[in-house]
Amino acid sequence: QPYIVARMTEALIAERIPERVLEIGTGCGYQTAVLAGLVPKVYTVERIASLLEQARRRLRDLGVRNVRYRHGDGTEGWPEYAPYDGILVAAAPEEIPPALLEQLAVGGRLVIPAGPPGGQWLLEVVRTPEGYESRTLGAVSFVPMRGGAEP
Repeated sequence: QPYIVARMTEALIAERIPERVLEIGTGCGYQTAVLAGLVPKVYTVERIASLLEQARRRLRDLGVRNVRYRHGDGTEGWPEYAPYDGILVAAAPEEIPPALLEQLAVGGRLVIPAGPPGGQWLLEVVRTPEGYESRTLGAVSFVPMRGGAEP
């Protein structure tokens, strides 16, 4: 849905363009391509190997070179490259995975749909020196976030 991609991207870059963004849920690569056109470094995690490979090929064919790809469990983030200035999540956990909060840099922004099916909200969470501040950006409907990785 192009509108929600635009809304989430707008929330992510509202204050400043982040240097390093973690994307959870590569999918077809559309959001990844949008992010890659705006930020210097994008790290993307997808739990379904075939989707990740298709997105990687598609973006390579488009000349996108500032993205790193990982097949894995999005609930765990990608700690090897943390902290991130921004994290954008394209699937809805019922509660925000602690690993994603931990991998957010101070001053960084997490944009994530959260809640049970039929009751999800798009949230913006900013990490402060004292903790986290969050606000609701509106009701949304996303696929549920699942842990683990599929071959």
